[in-house]
Amino acid sequence: MTAVRAGRDSDADAFIALIWSCWSRYPGIRLDVDGEMPELRALASYYGAKGGKLWAAEAEGRLVGMIATRPLDAGEASGAWEICRVYVDPALHGAGLGHALLDLAETHAIDVGASRLVLWTDTRFDRAHRFYEKRSYVRSGPVRVLHDISNSLEYAYAKPVDGIEVLDAAGALSAVPRLSAILIACVEAGTGVAFLPPLAPETAHDFWRETARGVAAGRDILLAGWAGGVLAGTVTVIFATAQTQAHRADVRTLLIDPGADRIALAAPLLSRVEIEARRVGRSLLLLETRAGDPAERLCRSGGWREVGRIPGYALRPDGTFGDAYLFWKGSYGAGC
Repeated sequence: MTAVRAGRDSDADAFIALIWSCWSRYPGIRLDVDGEMPELRALASYYGAKGGKLWAAEAEGRLVGMIATRPLDAGEASGAWEICRVYVDPALHGAGLGHALLDLAETHAIDVGASRLVLWTDTRFDRAHRFYEKRSYVRSGPVRVLHDISNSLEYAYAKPVDGIEVLDAAGALSAVPRLSAILIACVEAGTGVAFLPPLAPETAHDFWRETARGVAAGRDILLAGWAGGVLAGTVTVIFATAQTQAHRADVRTLLIDPGADRIALAAPLLSRVEIEARRVGRSLLLLETRAGDPAERLCRSGGWREVGRIPGYALRPDGTFGDAYLFWKGSYGAGC
């Protein structure tokens, strides 16, 4: 049985051994504790001096996991806490200990006021990337060069505790696993999207990879919404390409995880859509929504105007056809 306790300075040798057991699985990684990471000799004191906290996981008297968190300096990122030193004995990978440790660190950071969580991970640690992406972290900012003996390059991952963010191409691609899970859950729940259940994971992944390509090409804006540190909502703005419609964009794929508060996330997502569209000169927005979807009620209450109802617009999972509404919002509607 695994038990988690506060980390101690006396755990130094066990921490170093655990870190090396994880690092040694990747080529080109070297560990010079005294030359580059002397804080490992007294890690509890190190994080305590920074206002942070350190935990250790033990099983059968052996240290098998660790994690730490600390507030970032105001000059680095106000309200942000860094998740640090996330390591689990490779023999226990996939057993859920990493999730339990991350739950513990995130909960502590949020309880003491964190509004954003950030972390750094070596670009070679592909397994760690997949783990963080499942946990609603997305790539954020440029690659960091460490100039160490391992020639390390690091990705930054981050997420707000609550809020809406625009994803760049790297962020969009790293969000594919979580966005795919949302899409699959929405299709299974019968939300009005362009897929029928059961939706294969690879089909969902392909859909979001194509969206990421659109973001990279400057054709799309992808917004993501978090609630309680979980990426639970998204919407995409697709630019019209005709020369005569350079002021127009389509709002598509408004999705909220069925387990989340749909209205609480959908409303700010739609509000942010308008802000981001105006920022890039798109003043007329079109949105199609299925009859009865939450988006229909939001459009009616949010100042969107109905163009009309289209009967039999899309096939339902039960084989019948459902209707859809088309709404618009913007400064060019009065003359249409």
